[in-house]
Amino acid sequence: MSDVAARVLSTVSSIPSGHVMTCGDLAEAAGTGARAVGQVLRNGGHDVPWWRVVDATGRLAHPRSGHDLTPRRLTSGAVDLTEDPAVARYLRSRVRGFDASRGAS
Repeated sequence: MSDVAARVLSTVSSIPSGHVMTCGDLAEAAGTGARAVGQVLRNGGHDVPWWRVVDATGRLAHPRSGHDLTPRRLTSGAVDLTEDPAVARYLRSRVRGFDASRGAS
């Protein structure tokens, strides 16, 4: 596993339950670019809480076919969902200023 992939996956694993992080914020926290985040999540993000990563509009950034994306699964951490089921009010639960070694600020 590359150093970038390890940092991205570690940061995703550190997103607290009930919170989300945008791809851009995740990239900044992991010290890489948003495209690298997308590549890591597409190719190896299955064992981390990938459903806590959203795009800039609050939608799941990398939904996985064949995975349980029911509102129950997504709301198990109290993330607000709309009926469509995009994360529309994600700003309340968005993690910013994140340092994986310290947790959310």
